[in-house]
Amino acid sequence: MLLECLHHSPRSTWAYAYDSRTIHLRLRTKRDDVETVYALAGDKYDWDAHYKELEMEKIASDHFFDYWEIGIRPEHKRFSYGFRLHAGDEIVWMVESGIYHEQPMPPGGYYEFPYIHEIDIFQAPQWAKDAVFYQIMPDRFANGDPSNDPEGTAEWGGQPQTEGFFGGDLKGVLDHLDYLTELGINAIYFTPIFKSPSNHKYDTIDYMEIDPQFGTKEDLKKLVKACHERGIRVVLDAVFNHSGVLFGPFQDVVKNGENSKYKDWFHIHSFPVEVKENRANYDTFGFYGHMPKFNTANPQVKQYLLKVATHWLEEYELDGWRLDVANEIDHMFWREFRQAVKAINPEAYIIGEVWSDSTMWLLGDQFDSVMNYPFSDKALAYFEACSMDGYTFANEISRLLMRYPQQTNEVVFNLLCSHDTPRVLTRLGGDKRRLKQAVVFLLTYIGTPCIFYGDEIGLQGGGDPDCRKCMEWDPERQDTELLDFYKMLIALRKNNPVLRHGRFRFLMAEPGDCRIIYERLDEEKHFTVWINNTEEQSTLSHPMVTNDWKDALTEEAVETQDGVMNIELEPLGYRILYRNIAKK
Repeated sequence: MLLECLHHSPRSTWAYAYDSRTIHLRLRTKRDDVETVYALAGDKYDWDAHYKELEMEKIASDHFFDYWEIGIRPEHKRFSYGFRLHAGDEIVWMVESGIYHEQPMPPGGYYEFPYIHEIDIFQAPQWAKDAVFYQIMPDRFANGDPSNDPEGTAEWGGQPQTEGFFGGDLKGVLDHLDYLTELGINAIYFTPIFKSPSNHKYDTIDYMEIDPQFGTKEDLKKLVKACHERGIRVVLDAVFNHSGVLFGPFQDVVKNGENSKYKDWFHIHSFPVEVKENRANYDTFGFYGHMPKFNTANPQVKQYLLKVATHWLEEYELDGWRLDVANEIDHMFWREFRQAVKAINPEAYIIGEVWSDSTMWLLGDQFDSVMNYPFSDKALAYFEACSMDGYTFANEISRLLMRYPQQTNEVVFNLLCSHDTPRVLTRLGGDKRRLKQAVVFLLTYIGTPCIFYGDEIGLQGGGDPDCRKCMEWDPERQDTELLDFYKMLIALRKNNPVLRHGRFRFLMAEPGDCRIIYERLDEEKHFTVWINNTEEQSTLSHPMVTNDWKDALTEEAVETQDGVMNIELEPLGYRILYRNIAKK
């Protein structure tokens, strides 16, 4: 046993309360090095009376390590614990005080979970686990009221540019709620709608006003009310890292310099504020001089932005916030933000824009979720070609799952593309078969899926601004077959709780083989998904102990042969099977 690879920590993702009664323990070992692992648990105040040995399950593997997990429900919401690991004839015990070849006397020196305090448990809104999101850029979705079009609005459907408008607005979204309902989505994420000179609105000049090109506050109220009547949640985009250069307080600094009462609202290095050779003498988002960065540690800034957040939640009954450039704002601000938002609406869903490991923001005191770009990066790298085998893909996905506790994985915001990336169909070379495989994975994977407007009817586009094309509303120019496919997969997810809450695990993912099989499993249903990510006809085989499987999309019975399931798939094909689990 390679003892240097053993790892456990009595905190964070390695030992955490999943709910008010259950504690999850995780342990890491070298890959293919350990055969079995047992959790040894007992109450430190009466170890013998409460002692249990529980076999842990290998739930994931990556290139270097295996990961083991178990859920324990201690009688008194507390316990001490250690681990016993077996590899052939070798047995070791791992406790907080060290690693031993003989069992140390419990409970002294063992790990400890002192008590489950419900207030400390990471709890995201339950509805987010059941949501299928749809991301909308208002200027590009639908023009419902031409009277509010900005001057110089381009003809709908033209080639998008960095500057320029197409006239989409809130009324346009309201007019197409039937379409969204039929698609099956039950949550919308809007990119910014507040007053701004740009088409994307990430350079806000008034956080208390809706941009006139999108309509009025009354239009927003009507839209939110209509969405709620259809069971659709509404999340807005909050740009609190920076403002636009025309934001009133920043313009006061431009005018009054060091005498401005707002000078400490921003990170200004010298006066007067200016931009020379494309570099500002104040901190900005990136190097964009028209987006000055807020000093969110300033009490006045904090008070102002928290007022913005709570005002829109309170007055318009919104269901959450997506937080732009969230990783460049201090953690103290986000902790107070969460408290303020949850005081207004405990069920508000808070999504941070963080493009990398987000553990620091997902400990229960800041965000509920983050935009899971690492997921999209790995999924698209796998589905765009057979250059990544199933073994590597499974390792990468498993590594991502081990970053966060289970309840976080259940609500992490999974996407294949967004307004900041090339369109998914473009990324996949325009191959609709590859797109379907990627969508199957998105909608049968653990987490909260999000679809970028227009992906479902075949919109393509490269990086910004090409990915921000106008929605196509002419049925003759929509890929209606693809649209029906999206509807079918969304309905499958919504109709089967196991696809939203069940355990995820790879069943087959071999080196040199681009084909994979994975499962979703709970107490009532068992799904298996078979994907042939090759350009050739192929038969996938895997042991299946029961013979009660059906095709999840056709209800056709699928039989095993001598305890083995053999599934023939066309090139770049997939199949989704399920069986009902008999209740004990």
